[in-house]
Amino acid sequence: MALDLSSLKKAVASLDKALKVAADDRLDDMPEDQQDVIKAGVIQSFEFTYELCWKFMKRWLEENMGAAYVDGVTRRELFRLSAESKLIADVDQWMEYHDARNETSHTYDHDAADEIFQVAKTFFPDAERLSQALEEKND
Repeated sequence: MALDLSSLKKAVASLDKALKVAADDRLDDMPEDQQDVIKAGVIQSFEFTYELCWKFMKRWLEENMGAAYVDGVTRRELFRLSAESKLIADVDQWMEYHDARNETSHTYDHDAADEIFQVAKTFFPDAERLSQALEEKND
């Protein structure tokens, strides 16, 4: 059964839009309050897109490997299986995204928010590649 990837594609596109609005050359010209609001939007988009990414990895693996291989695995193991299936390239990088996602509850801390904002910029191309890989492998 083919997965409906429309929500993932929309999330990746939304993150792309948020990152374009937050482009450094435009962001630096804004008052700090506006910068904070835009960064918060990028972080929220990162959170949502990351959640969809790992859930779609899991769904694809369940459909193609069988639920018995995927149910109850750790996030690292899920990423390892995804890398073996050529959905993602770098397990450690995806674990960094996972750690950043777990830190998003601490975005009231300005330094943590800045760090997660930077991670979101790194995450976008990987999320886009995952979306493309899933589309190519979708039956």
